[in-house]
Amino acid sequence: MLHIRAQVKEALQAIGQHWSGEVQVGLILGTGLGSLAQEIQQEALIPYESIPHFPRSTAVGHEGQLVLGRLCSLPVVAMQGRFHAYEGYSYQEITFPVRVMKALGAQLLVVSNACGGLNPHFQTGDIMVLDDHINLMNGNPLIGINDDELGPRFPDMSQPYDPELIDVALRVARLNDIVAHKGVYVAVTGPNLETRAEYRFLRLIGADAVGMSTVPEVLVAVHSGMRCLGLSVITDMCLPDALKPVDVQEILAVAAQAEPKLRTIVCGVLEHVASAQSEK
Repeated sequence: MLHIRAQVKEALQAIGQHWSGEVQVGLILGTGLGSLAQEIQQEALIPYESIPHFPRSTAVGHEGQLVLGRLCSLPVVAMQGRFHAYEGYSYQEITFPVRVMKALGAQLLVVSNACGGLNPHFQTGDIMVLDDHINLMNGNPLIGINDDELGPRFPDMSQPYDPELIDVALRVARLNDIVAHKGVYVAVTGPNLETRAEYRFLRLIGADAVGMSTVPEVLVAVHSGMRCLGLSVITDMCLPDALKPVDVQEILAVAAQAEPKLRTIVCGVLEHVASAQSEK
């Protein structure tokens, strides 16, 4: 981990050639939220390949560019496309952009994903606001010699997702007639989907939804001292006794249909944050 600060400095220098300033919010626009970048008052658009040490996004539907500008009057940096362990990247590579976001000034990380529903009370197209998570990814980006300048050796994970922002997100959903649940997200490595026995196991240990992302980024964000808000789109139901083969195109279609819901919730939360800042 001791090499990360030098790499972040190189990335900041490259970003500084396109944009100068400080951000308050980092956004990871996963499946179902990529078009939120169009709502940002863009001041800079930087392809990942132009930034040293940034991986290349190979996942379907991920643009692979950094967007800097303003959203809901707040200065933001948004990843339009993220990285996954199943693409072959290490967990430190996957989470490197979060380190860069923190170095740019971000104090809040908002992360979205598409996932499979394990809770039988959920339906496809619903939104889940992450209340907690389970890491079954067989890895952790914080492994290695700790750099105390980046964060503590043993970061506390009793509340990885900010309780106030969870409440705000659920309130925004209710006010806009959006079906949203609070739940536990379990992260697995992928890229294969799970067997019926695995779905039963994941539900048994307390998971409401399963996916292949988000947890590494949140671990690094918490390590960095950032507040976190996680949002999931339930794109398919993973009920072992009524399991059907998954069609990836159907998953992408559900995520696209849910995008306005996610956008409404994210913008509502950011408006709350902006309002709270103006009152100080």
